[in-house]
Amino acid sequence: MKVRYFHDTDTLLIEFRAARIAETRDLDEDTLLELDAEGNICAITMEHASTRADAPKFSYEQVAA
Repeated sequence: MKVRYFHDTDTLLIEFRAARIAETRDLDEDTLLELDAEGNICAITMEHASTRADAPKFSYEQVAA
């Protein structure tokens, strides 16, 4: 999984897995969902991320089960 924030365009890209994108769906006018041929989510792209997702302030925590 990769999380990238592009400051110059205020875009957040969350890539769940590297796969060939077969379809891109608009969730709303600023959010794209990218799917592989089997319909699995590969990535989410969000525009205006600094106001919509508080990017680039990001933290990650791995929690034991």
